[in-house]
Amino acid sequence: MFETIDETLSWIHGLIPHGIKPGTKRMEWMLDKLGNPERTIKAIHVGGTNGKGSTVCYLWHIYQESGLKVGTYISPYITTFNERMMVNGTPISDEDLTKAANIVYPLTLAVNQETELGIPTEFEVVTMISFVYFGLLNPCDLVIYEVGLGGRLDSTNVIHPLVSVITNVAMDHMKQLGNTIKSIAFEKAGIIKEGTGIVTTAEHPDALAVIRDKTAEKEAKLFVLGKDFEVDAIGHDEEGEHFNFTAGTIHYQDVTIHMKGEHQLKNASAALMAVSYLATYCDLAVGEDAIRSGLKKAAWPGRFERMLNHPLVIIDGAHNVQGTEALIRTVKRYYSGRTIHLLYAALQDKEFEKMVRLIERAAHDITLTSFDYPRAASSDLLYTAAQHARKTKNPDWRNALHHLIHETGENEVLLVCGSLYFISVVRHELQTMRGSL
Repeated sequence: MFETIDETLSWIHGLIPHGIKPGTKRMEWMLDKLGNPERTIKAIHVGGTNGKGSTVCYLWHIYQESGLKVGTYISPYITTFNERMMVNGTPISDEDLTKAANIVYPLTLAVNQETELGIPTEFEVVTMISFVYFGLLNPCDLVIYEVGLGGRLDSTNVIHPLVSVITNVAMDHMKQLGNTIKSIAFEKAGIIKEGTGIVTTAEHPDALAVIRDKTAEKEAKLFVLGKDFEVDAIGHDEEGEHFNFTAGTIHYQDVTIHMKGEHQLKNASAALMAVSYLATYCDLAVGEDAIRSGLKKAAWPGRFERMLNHPLVIIDGAHNVQGTEALIRTVKRYYSGRTIHLLYAALQDKEFEKMVRLIERAAHDITLTSFDYPRAASSDLLYTAAQHARKTKNPDWRNALHHLIHETGENEVLLVCGSLYFISVVRHELQTMRGSL
């Protein structure tokens, strides 16, 4: 058994990253042995390709502002592992993480020894720990669960939520989910449960068709952006995005979110539709003041986040093609006409060639780098993929970052983007710099 947080994290990180036998059978077996603590949790389930984290953030802040005790389960983390599980924004303590791990550990041995299901993966174990934490150690009024990968076979898909959100469907994780929008949508729609509310901002016709079919099959209630609820942009400034929201008889005028980009309007509208559904069907009413205040307070690390002002340094975890396209639109929306210096790193199992050739169009110059992570693409690989006339490479991201900060002028912008894992280490470095200024 584990006595320290270091022992606990060493065990967790030593587990299989991705299961060779996908599915929820191991989760179901272990949870049954625990008395199914997940069934005591009032949950919201958030899936989709992009925007999951931001949507979780909006929901958490809205319900926290209304006075509820709100749990969140997210992946990956940006700052510390403990933020995978938070209550009203406070990460799980080392003591509770270790306590929960000691409850889960014997089950991981038993499921391997007593069944043919095999050893649980890292994500399964962390998800199990979350069920112990939110179901037994620190119960909440509401817990918002972010899907890890896909949906249908994801470890979180053992919950029966009050409402589920599918933000969008785009090409990502094709190795695991399939090479068409239809196949990926099938996996995302796997979180749809009988009789629940389903909110989606998906726009692709193939994705919507799959989601509609699954919703009908499960006799769930479907709410689609553009049909059942509307969001209308009315302006943007340094304070953020301003918009109107409509869903049936509900109208919110001139709502503000600080997270920047038109894509954030869709994420915020998905959260608002979920809130409306819970108020109507689950007796979970929230006042308009709490909604406005929660949306305004919502902030998510690594999402077009301003880290330094002199020079201006922005970080963004645009880790797939659609996220990269959204980032480009946001850069043009807020910093059109400014010189953009770009520091970029990505994972080699992503569509990095497409992403590099997209993002470099928004930059005056691009520096390709790498970082210490098993799946990180080398700076050489990224440099070969880039086509920018002003491209350079530096395998030492820290050296490249400090050089670019020194070279970025007062009216210029340094944009650091790519893998969320890369953004995590860069963010820590910039926070350290900011603290010493």
